[in-house]
Amino acid sequence: MNNFQAIHDPTAALNLQRLFVLRNIAIICALAAVTIASQVLAMELPLLPLLLIIAMHGVINILTLLRMRKPRPVSSWEFFVQLVLDTLILSALLYFAGGSTNPFVSLFLLPLVIVASILPQRFTWAMAVLTVGCYSLLIYFFQPLPHANIKHGVDFDLHVTGMWFSFLLSAGLIVFFVVRMANSLRERDRILTETREQAMRDQHLVTLGTLATGAAHELGTPLATMAVLVGELRHEHANDPDVLEKTKMLRSQLDRCKSILSSITASAGQVRPEGGRSFAIDDYLEVVVGLLRSSRPAAKVSCQLEGSHPTPQILADTTLTQALLNILNNAADASIDSIEVKGRWNSEHLTLSVCDRGEGLNPSELAAAGTPFFTTKPDGQGLGLYLARAVMERFGGKVQLLNQNGGGTQAVIELPLVPIRVPA
Repeated sequence: MNNFQAIHDPTAALNLQRLFVLRNIAIICALAAVTIASQVLAMELPLLPLLLIIAMHGVINILTLLRMRKPRPVSSWEFFVQLVLDTLILSALLYFAGGSTNPFVSLFLLPLVIVASILPQRFTWAMAVLTVGCYSLLIYFFQPLPHANIKHGVDFDLHVTGMWFSFLLSAGLIVFFVVRMANSLRERDRILTETREQAMRDQHLVTLGTLATGAAHELGTPLATMAVLVGELRHEHANDPDVLEKTKMLRSQLDRCKSILSSITASAGQVRPEGGRSFAIDDYLEVVVGLLRSSRPAAKVSCQLEGSHPTPQILADTTLTQALLNILNNAADASIDSIEVKGRWNSEHLTLSVCDRGEGLNPSELAAAGTPFFTTKPDGQGLGLYLARAVMERFGGKVQLLNQNGGGTQAVIELPLVPIRVPA
């Protein structure tokens, strides 16, 4: 990202309010210092330029107050410019008040600490360069304080040089340690956010599993009743071929419904059924693609599979099969006449790509895809991709959606084979 591009930070507005308050304190303290030095200590200070600089600082703060009342988000770059103005104001005050010999020269550390604590690292380095540069210039260019007009000799020059090196060391330590501390806090917040999101996903899955099990149980009774009635019809019309054919078809559909309910019950209770069937990875993927072809005969699917030999053996899992079918069905919904499946594997990892030639997704849809109940289909439920991602994550994998050049969407599935591999 370009350094001059606005980087929106949701906490920047609050930080700008704190800077406004801090700047008010600095203005009051500056006025108090000038008053004490000129009236109490009877120093002959250049009051006019000092008061003009302080007044300019006050005008900047008034403009900041007006800015805070606008609804436009405060960017990190805008906040950094505010601190740059404060640094330049401080440099101007120190120029007319002794330069690097002024004991308040250490205030250069304040904007550096603020930047290092709340802004990205590149802003910290920029502020470090600015403060060190201003300090360095104030060593050679400044108006001495009245009590500093006498000759102090080499010892005083060494003292000023030592103050400069001390500031340089302090700035380096702040950049080194505070930036890393701030990065650690950001990383902690990111991990906590991901953990909360994972817990919410797990809660959704538990709820869906409970509903699926309950639905399977409730539907089992009417299906059993229908099976009994079909049997009675076959017995009563044993001599009617037409009725027998229809009852046979009805019986096969009932058996299919029972099989589907059994799969729902099994997959809702556990992630990996240990009694699954062993497949070579290429055979398994062919079976999954075959399931799509059988359920959607109009779909035109091309399948390219390649990988290491001997081909890894995996334990077929109902939830994994359903997750892959969900992704394949999404591709078929987008462009049923053009679906490309490409698989590549080694002994430990599988990469599967499912491409369609549909309309693709805009950036907001790509960001929201895979969240519960989000869908771009008029009659969709928004759970297929969400459940597919949840299943892949439980196996240690992930699903990523990308827009293809020339149109369409590509779903890239990264799946480690270790959790589902059958030992040789």
